[in-house]
Amino acid sequence: MADADPSRPAIAPENEPAPGSSASISSNISRGRMSLLFTVMLVTAAGNTAMQSVMPSIGTALGVNDVWISLAYSWSALLWVACAPIWARRSDRRGRKQMMALGMIGFAVSMALCGAVLWFGLRGLITAGLTLGLFAAARSLYGLLGSAAPPAVQAYVASRTARSERTKALSLISSSFGLGTVIGPALAPLLVFPLLGLVGPFVAFALFAIAALAVLWWFLPNDEPQFAARGMAYDAPFGSGSSARHNNEQGGDEAEDDEPAPDKLRWTDKRIRPWLVAGLLGGHAHAMILGIAGFLVLDRLGLRDDPALGAGPVGIVLMSGAFATLLAQWGLIPTFHMGPRASTLWGIFIAAAGVVMFAIAGELHGIALGFAIASLGFGLFRPGFVAGASLAVSRAEQGQISGVVASINGAAFIFAPAIGVWLYNATDLTGWVIIVALLLAVAVIGWRGLQSDEALTQHAG
Repeated sequence: MADADPSRPAIAPENEPAPGSSASISSNISRGRMSLLFTVMLVTAAGNTAMQSVMPSIGTALGVNDVWISLAYSWSALLWVACAPIWARRSDRRGRKQMMALGMIGFAVSMALCGAVLWFGLRGLITAGLTLGLFAAARSLYGLLGSAAPPAVQAYVASRTARSERTKALSLISSSFGLGTVIGPALAPLLVFPLLGLVGPFVAFALFAIAALAVLWWFLPNDEPQFAARGMAYDAPFGSGSSARHNNEQGGDEAEDDEPAPDKLRWTDKRIRPWLVAGLLGGHAHAMILGIAGFLVLDRLGLRDDPALGAGPVGIVLMSGAFATLLAQWGLIPTFHMGPRASTLWGIFIAAAGVVMFAIAGELHGIALGFAIASLGFGLFRPGFVAGASLAVSRAEQGQISGVVASINGAAFIFAPAIGVWLYNATDLTGWVIIVALLLAVAVIGWRGLQSDEALTQHAG
């Protein structure tokens, strides 16, 4: 569980300080633009977590095995891994705004179609198997098109912020996901309308996405390049040859004409390899616990016989995790000035402690507390991993690295949630041992291989 640009002649670009300056984030990117970017990420995060709140109950109502509910997301995640670098490449050539809009369209259409399919299935108008198959197909639109927005947003922010401020800036954008994961579960039970039932959140967030798209398209200045871009095309999903040439002046990220296009950025590049391995392993652990969470709540609170009541307790647990994530990203990272390495390592150790507590909890308070502590850790880990990968490469490679990071994040959700649910149902202890082992592996790799925060921030970017 994913982004500077010359404006058209009719729109005057903002005056933004050079990347090496000590100006704050808000002076690198105006508050209005940051709010738009924040909204794009917020709506998709809230919609996805609202869906997570009701899907365990929907699966139980359909009589579908838990594992099949988790696998219904796999095709979408696989498409995300393949498509995110391609859209990141296109954002370098065609502009970030266009890709953000495409991502919002994909999300809105996917949510609307998913809601329609589930509505027919829950009323017995189509079989459970057909419902799940059509749901997976509709959800795949999110992986296919929705993957265009997060890399565009990340590259937009990374290419307009100084290296010393980038962890804070990317943490702020990441926190939109955290805030969305508070709003989504909180709204989900309220959106279970009598006529729509459990599919109400799908319809509501499709409409929210359309509204966000309209605001984005109206207020974010166009950044479409006025000339043909140079460079190589992506070899999806494993590499990119960005044509972006980043400029550090006046809010643009296109380089001067005499600056060569960056080389193709490969996943095996030694600069980013430790960060990507850490992100992949930690992401799988995170995806597994997210896949298990809703079903664990239904089981340990005895709600399998009345799945309609499950959305509330599941939402409470997800909200507790979301608040903890916000604490990490809005409180701990800026307060303690945590760099990428420190944020990653501290996050992993805290997440491991939370997973253990979550695994042994038997009532709602303990479940929510354990999930919150784990989420606090992952809330430190994810911005650290993203910022570390961003700082490991040059400013001209920000479009490429944003696509690679989005692919890494998506790869964790292909099979890990389903594997986690299968292990949870088959043999409870094994799944938790694997999750903790993945986190400890990240700690070892991070301790040995991740660059120090001082080394990452001392070079001009």
